[in-house]
Amino acid sequence: MIQIILYFSRIVFKSITQMVNDKQIRERIRDYIIEATLSDGNAIQDDTLLFDQGIFDSMGLLQLIDFLREEFDVHTDDNELVIENFESLNSIVRYVLNKISS
Repeated sequence: MIQIILYFSRIVFKSITQMVNDKQIRERIRDYIIEATLSDGNAIQDDTLLFDQGIFDSMGLLQLIDFLREEFDVHTDDNELVIENFESLNSIVRYVLNKISS
């Protein structure tokens, strides 16, 4: 019985820790985007299309990739340079979390 309780306690703790990490990652990336692009913080929502709105261009993408490497030790392969990974804050966070967890 104690083993079962310990097992579920670890799962709950890991989930809580992951939620904090997810939030911290999201906030750090949001802060970077705002600083790097001199954007109004209110203009960067989780689903804002960063390229369609003119917030990022190709040079901005290269700088973002460099930031992700330095900040989160995430290395981007050429085949990962697709719009789905970088089109919004949501997609960037999802990309980083997938890279960190693999």
